[in-house]
Amino acid sequence: MNEEKNNLEETVVDVPEKRDYEQELLLLLSQNNSIKTLKELLGDYHENDIASVLPSLTKEQRIKLYKAIGVDRVSDVFAYLDDVEEFIEELDVEKVADILENMDADDAIDVLEELDVEKKEEIISLMEEESVADIQLIESYEDDEIGSKMTTNYIAISKDFTIKQAMRTVIREAEENDNISTLYAVNEDGTFYGAIQLKDLIRARDVTPLDDIITTSYPYVYAKETVETCLEQLKDYSEDSIPVLNKNNVLIGVITASDIVEVVDEELGEDYAKLAGLTEEEDVNEPVFKSVRKRIPWLLILLGLGLLVSSIISKFQENIPIGLLVLYSFQSLILGMSGNTGTQSLGVTIRVLSDEEFKGGKKLKFVLKEMRVGFLNGLILGLLSFILIGLYVTYLTDYPSVYQIPLYGFEISACIAFSLLATTLIASLVGTLIPMFFKKIGVDPAVASGPLITTLNDLISVFTYYGISLLLFVQIGLFTYPAI
Repeated sequence: MNEEKNNLEETVVDVPEKRDYEQELLLLLSQNNSIKTLKELLGDYHENDIASVLPSLTKEQRIKLYKAIGVDRVSDVFAYLDDVEEFIEELDVEKVADILENMDADDAIDVLEELDVEKKEEIISLMEEESVADIQLIESYEDDEIGSKMTTNYIAISKDFTIKQAMRTVIREAEENDNISTLYAVNEDGTFYGAIQLKDLIRARDVTPLDDIITTSYPYVYAKETVETCLEQLKDYSEDSIPVLNKNNVLIGVITASDIVEVVDEELGEDYAKLAGLTEEEDVNEPVFKSVRKRIPWLLILLGLGLLVSSIISKFQENIPIGLLVLYSFQSLILGMSGNTGTQSLGVTIRVLSDEEFKGGKKLKFVLKEMRVGFLNGLILGLLSFILIGLYVTYLTDYPSVYQIPLYGFEISACIAFSLLATTLIASLVGTLIPMFFKKIGVDPAVASGPLITTLNDLISVFTYYGISLLLFVQIGLFTYPAI
């Protein structure tokens, strides 16, 4: 064991310290280098690292940096920025138009969306028609449609080309479209025919028919498909890019690997937001009132349900004998455990609902499994509660001696144990069935948020807890309680 620990420590020590590219860039840009020298030195650094240091530079340093690296690289740098508006404001409109023209259309849209309407229209009026057309194409799709996530950065080749013609096309277009690891073959009318791997094209002999290296069964998506619908398909294929077609099967764009990562990240963010009871994902820097607007709808619903829970508790109070007021001390335990159990089932259910093969018998099998899990969890929690709460009430409180009921502590803990078993089982069912119901009626199951499930379980648990208490102590008299 000690030998393994020593080996682990040696391994950690042997890991060399990585270069801090940001600090290197800041030092480099603080020096009084000429534009020519700065251009040569910056050529060794990645655009993402350059983007990360922009906020730490002065306006004068940034302007000098832009001149040194040129419009093409500035476009690449700006594509990595989350908040580009402040940097756009430092440049004249013509320069901004040039930068956006050199960006992928989807990245240019991200930048334009941060600007006010007048500024956006002014910039677009100065851009080339081809770039504007690409932007308008992507903007024509709704945010939840895959077409809004695509890029027009791809190379299409006629399926009737020779190997030489195909290579000339790649060389000619590679300057503007750098997404070249996968090429796309199209028919004369622009409809999608298949895909070509660049490595296969490079290795092919001149006499080889192009059709021999075209994969005609290559995966594709339609621009009008929703992101949620085709997300699993996109993740299943380990390709650099996947073609996007319009309703006439014409190739209009591609979804790249980086686009897929971004889409997955957005979907996860939205799901987490909904699980937290938000109408949409929040931005860290957004205004307070905008955050309030996103949170208040669910909170109002939960307030209504919470008032209902409180009113039910008050009704039970009228029927619970004074000698059983100790039960109120453990109410939060019952409600808390049922809420936690329901939220766990909700998280698991939403995950499996994303699987397109989750149908019919699989659903029933999953529900039964969650019931078994809920029952076993409830059984374990119930047994522990029976022992611990029984000992607590018996030996650490005065209830048994005051009421002169020797087993009073274990009667109370037995009631709590039965309630935990029942509420945990029910909470598992609620956390499983509600998102499945939402999915069935065509509503995003993530709206069955954690707070909603918790509040619904509170409502059910109150009925269950006090119902079992009244049944065991009052109705059938299985347990005794002091007549106070």
